[in-house]
Amino acid sequence: MALAFDEFGRPFIIIREQENKTRLRGLEAQKANISAGKAVARILRTSLGPKGMDKMLQSPDGDVTISNSLSSLSLSNLLLYSNDGATILEQMDVENQIGKLMVELSRSQDYEIGDGTTGVVVLAGALLEQAERLLERGIHPIRIAEGFEMASRIAVEHLERIAYKFEFGLDNIEPLVQTCMTTLSSKIVNRCKGSLAEIAVKAVLAVADLERKDVNLDLIKVEGKVGGKLEDTELIYGILVDKDMSHPQMPKQIEDAKIAILTCPFEPPKPKTKHKVDIDSVEKFQTLRQQEKKYFDDMVQKCKDVGATLVICQWGFDDEANHLLMHRNLPAVRWVGGVELELIAIATGGRIVPRFQELTPEKLGKAGLVREKSFGTTKDRMLYIEHCANSRAVTIFIRGGNKMMIEETKRSIHDALCVARNLIRNNSIVYGGGSAEISCSIAVEAAADRYPGVEQYAIRSFADALDSVPMALAENSGLQPIETLSAVKSQQIKEKNACCGIDCNDAGTNDMRDQNVFETLIGKQQQILLATQVVKMILKIDDVISPSDY
Repeated sequence: MALAFDEFGRPFIIIREQENKTRLRGLEAQKANISAGKAVARILRTSLGPKGMDKMLQSPDGDVTISNSLSSLSLSNLLLYSNDGATILEQMDVENQIGKLMVELSRSQDYEIGDGTTGVVVLAGALLEQAERLLERGIHPIRIAEGFEMASRIAVEHLERIAYKFEFGLDNIEPLVQTCMTTLSSKIVNRCKGSLAEIAVKAVLAVADLERKDVNLDLIKVEGKVGGKLEDTELIYGILVDKDMSHPQMPKQIEDAKIAILTCPFEPPKPKTKHKVDIDSVEKFQTLRQQEKKYFDDMVQKCKDVGATLVICQWGFDDEANHLLMHRNLPAVRWVGGVELELIAIATGGRIVPRFQELTPEKLGKAGLVREKSFGTTKDRMLYIEHCANSRAVTIFIRGGNKMMIEETKRSIHDALCVARNLIRNNSIVYGGGSAEISCSIAVEAAADRYPGVEQYAIRSFADALDSVPMALAENSGLQPIETLSAVKSQQIKEKNACCGIDCNDAGTNDMRDQNVFETLIGKQQQILLATQVVKMILKIDDVISPSDY
């Protein structure tokens, strides 16, 4: 280190060997990358399945997160508790680039499918472990990657063959509820999984277009409020707004409401340029006040003229406007967010009006009932907008003992909504409890003999990696992993029954059909394809150049 001065006499420090970089090549680089990927997967392995453990993460500023997932939202000064694979990785401060790839892997599974975020990382970790053994035996990483690609294609095709299609409709939602219950079984909210799964399915069917097989999850609003029990969670066919009437003497219930949805404020217009008003007499002040009152009067009158019985405004209004609205018997709600305004407009069939001059009767939204509800002994109130003209916008209202519970329930409900959406898009399912992985492992192992090259070693290793998922399930459920896996595998081969899995819940049967444990086919296929892609990418890196530490 040396001290130097620039042409203005300011000192600066020169650090010698600034360009020095650390470099890993060949097998050493690949082993370092594999080791980093395995380390991330090992963290999540114990969180897999209905008996999975939770993780506690503490941030530098002392916030605590308890989680067993890879992608949760970070809430400062709040205790987070989760059992979702994507939450843990999102919360972890991962510096290693390969570790970040594993986080991305979990996130992409979450974005695309919404479920299976832990399983995909566990599978990727198992594939990396198998790849390391093959590298030590002298097999070239490209041949390993090609073998894994072949094996993944065999596994995905086999999943198609063992998949079951089930019919559901608006009259028969039980199959959808059962699948959502499988998702919720591994969450903290599993004691209420039946009612929550039913709420999620009804919400999805309310906004689904069954002809096009499409579901817009943006139309489902998930709102939470501390207080009450988890069992009090309800589905509202309409919109719930965390606001109350702007004046305490306004009516708390309006039937057959005609709603004016405004993005313009209830206040006199302000000039765009800087201005100054000099008032030097009482008469001038009275004139200004009368003019302001006339503005407010005109605004309220325009709303009354078009037949509005409720005004919902994006902006606030002062006490004078509020008082005037109350006297004119025009209930109003202020400071409603833009997203909520859009949902209210969709649900009530109204139009968002940016100027009072554009307000017409056709632009009013219609709702059968608008009511204000208060909670507990607090002064917290919320506005229910129900029996809307268009019931394609719904709200799931979650209750819980604390903020942590509500946030975790929101994440669990999101997973259940995604599963129901995936089933509407593609109603194929495979049975859970590791049965699909064991069946794929047997099929891949059998197919390996058909490949004469070095790739057959990689294909067999892929089959071994698939076994790691049911093994982790058995381990996390307190069973003997190797013994349990061997017994289930031999049962599958003997009975030719691809539905035999790990009995995590001690139900007394390994047949997942009897336990009603199933997952979506597209979710399981996505897991295998994504994990294989990431492992191939890691195997193809043979040179790691990183800046040296100072």
